[in-house]
Amino acid sequence: MTDLQAINLFKCLADKSRIQILKSLMEEDMYVERLAERLNLTPATISFHLKKLVDAGAVTSRKEQYYTVYAINGDVFNVSILDILREKSEEKTLQDEREEAYRKKVLDAFFEYGKLKSIPAQRKKELIVLKEIAKSFEPGRDYTEREVNIIIADFHDDFCTIRRDMISEHILVRDKGMYRKV
Repeated sequence: MTDLQAINLFKCLADKSRIQILKSLMEEDMYVERLAERLNLTPATISFHLKKLVDAGAVTSRKEQYYTVYAINGDVFNVSILDILREKSEEKTLQDEREEAYRKKVLDAFFEYGKLKSIPAQRKKELIVLKEIAKSFEPGRDYTEREVNIIIADFHDDFCTIRRDMISEHILVRDKGMYRKV
């Protein structure tokens, strides 16, 4: 289910009359006049709501003699909301591009010729900077404190603050005097 289909379905379900129509159709397939009689609404009102339900894919219709009979579309309702949220979004690529552009902007603002000009005050910007510095560490390798300090000192003189922040942000882990990239 696409984002647009999900939005249309949720909008469609945000009406008491439509919910009552769906509940009636859960019991059995029905035609407009029967639904109108059952729900105490006019056939025109029922037709209006059924059109919305059909357009959203919640209800299907078929011809039987003189009548159009409506039935609930079980496939639409067998999808969980989590499945809808996990579905790949068209917006995801744009979000990733915006995130990468912001990341690049932060790195350009705080790094000059590979050196960190200053430690960002904002946590989200500092996290971007710390992750960039962490690229200098090999995953799975243990480092002594001295080795960590030397690597960080290549970026900034205040290696103690940066090392401490990398540990607090769970980028590095310290265990028995040894450091490791998470």
